[in-house]
Amino acid sequence: MTHADSVPQGKAPPLNPGRVAYQGAPGAFSHEACLNLRPWDAPIGFPTFQDAIQAMLSGDCGCALIPVENTIIGRVEPAASLVEALDMEPAAEVWRPIRLVLMAPPGARLSDIRTAESHPAALGQCVHTLKAMGIAPVEAFDTAGAAQAVAEAGDRTRAAIAPRGAADAYGLSILSNDLQDSADNRTRFVLLSAQTA
Repeated sequence: MTHADSVPQGKAPPLNPGRVAYQGAPGAFSHEACLNLRPWDAPIGFPTFQDAIQAMLSGDCGCALIPVENTIIGRVEPAASLVEALDMEPAAEVWRPIRLVLMAPPGARLSDIRTAESHPAALGQCVHTLKAMGIAPVEAFDTAGAAQAVAEAGDRTRAAIAPRGAADAYGLSILSNDLQDSADNRTRFVLLSAQTA
């Protein structure tokens, strides 16, 4: 039985089933997590964690998938605090491996790269690796958003740190795999649903 089937006749469904909210752009780690964990739902990206959570609370999306903890950096903020403030029991939670990839415009070489752009949480997972490579971190709102910005700029001294899929999505070349400082790099995602509020 679908959610729509369970709604009494004449009443609008309280949620928009079939849509899962996440923070970021297509190709981000949260986007990948949505595709893997909720393949029957359409992933809907939002600029901030607050926006993604609000979409779930308003019923615009049936649920939201939010990262709250990482094995290298600990709490993923502000996401963890926003989830705690809801005082809502997650519908589910899962730990997912995170592999950070350095990508740049086609033709760029690793020796060309001066800066690497990504979400602060991702940059925090490869501090020592970037330092050893002599690459300066630059904060962006999202991993895939950084990949998109680097692709649009076309500057071969700029790179992005994002999931492998973002390179395909934005036409970037992969210069280095597994930038994370620890091989055991995992993030815990929680699935929130207004139905469990």
